[in-house]
Amino acid sequence: MTPTIALTIGDFNGIGPEIVLKSIMNTAVRKKIKPVLIGSHTIFQFFAKKFSLDVELVSTDSLTAKIPPRAIRVLNVHAATEKNIQLGKTAPDAGVCAGVALERSVKLCLENEVDAMVTAPVSKEALRLAGYNFPGQTEMLALLSRSDRVTMMLLSKTMRVGLATIHLPLRNVAENIFFERIIEKLETISTTLKNDFAVAKPSIAVLGLNPHAGENGLLGTEEKEIIIPAINKAREKGINVSGPFPADGFFATYSPKKYDAVLAMYHDQGLIPLKMTGFDDGVNYSAGLKIIRTSPDHGTAFNIAGKGIANTGSMISAILTAASIIENRKKK
Repeated sequence: MTPTIALTIGDFNGIGPEIVLKSIMNTAVRKKIKPVLIGSHTIFQFFAKKFSLDVELVSTDSLTAKIPPRAIRVLNVHAATEKNIQLGKTAPDAGVCAGVALERSVKLCLENEVDAMVTAPVSKEALRLAGYNFPGQTEMLALLSRSDRVTMMLLSKTMRVGLATIHLPLRNVAENIFFERIIEKLETISTTLKNDFAVAKPSIAVLGLNPHAGENGLLGTEEKEIIIPAINKAREKGINVSGPFPADGFFATYSPKKYDAVLAMYHDQGLIPLKMTGFDDGVNYSAGLKIIRTSPDHGTAFNIAGKGIANTGSMISAILTAASIIENRKKK
C-alpha cells in the first residue's frame, strides 16, 4: 500500500510552499507516496498560481473526506491568506502557521493517520515570535511526540552524520559533552541504521571534540575523560564503534565503505563536510523519534523567496528517504 506522508508548509515567507508544491509533482515522489499538505490552503493556492503549477489542491478538514483522484489534499490548519505574506521577511503570522502545521502533523503521525511527516524549512525567529520557544524543529518535535532519545542525523548519498549536540553556541558545546549522552547517541544511531536503513551490522566512527582529538590530553581532556570511556562502554554493549578521530584528518580520508555513520560532537564539525559533498540532496532525519520525520537540510532561503528558483533536490530526497524508512520498518 502506498504510504501517506504529511508535508508541512514551513515558513510561507521563505521557499517552503514552493519546494513542497514542486516536489509533489516529481514523478518519483508521486509513484512512492500519497502526499497530504499541512498548512494554509489559500497560501498553497497562491504559490501554485504564482509559479503556474498544474496541480489541483483540495482543502479538507480530515483525511477521510473524498477528493478527486489526481487532486492533492490540503489539511487547512491555519487561516493565513496572501495578505499575510511578506516574502523574505521574518513575521509572527508565518511562525504561527508553521508551528500549527507541525503540531497537527505530529498528531497525525502519533494517531497513525499518516505514515510519516516531512517538514519544510522554518524560521526559528518567526517560531519564537509566534510563541514556540525551541532551538529548532528537532527539539520541538521531540517534545510534541514525547520522545526522550532523539539524535539529529544528516544524510547524503555518501555520508550519514549524527550530532552529539545540536543547536548550541560553540562556547557551550564542551560542557554538554558527557558520558551518558555519547552512549545514548551511539545506541540510537546503531538502532536507526539497523531498523531504518537496513544496515545489518553497522559500523560507527566517533570524532573527537578537540584539535587532534585532544593530543592525549595536551589540547583538551574530553577525549580521555569522556569520549573514550563512552566508546569502550558502547563496545561492551555490542556496538561496532571506532575513534575518537581528529575531525580534519578523518574527513580528508573519509570512505563511505568503511563506516555506516559518523558521530560528530557539534553542529558544524559534522555538517560542513556533509553539505560540501551533498548540499543539493542532503536530508535531515530525526533518529529516535516515536514518529518518522525528515526534512531538507537547508533553511528558508529568504533571499530567493518567491522567485521560483528554489532547488527541490533536498526536499525530494527527504520525501523519498521517509518512504524508504517506512518500507524498511515494515520488513522488521
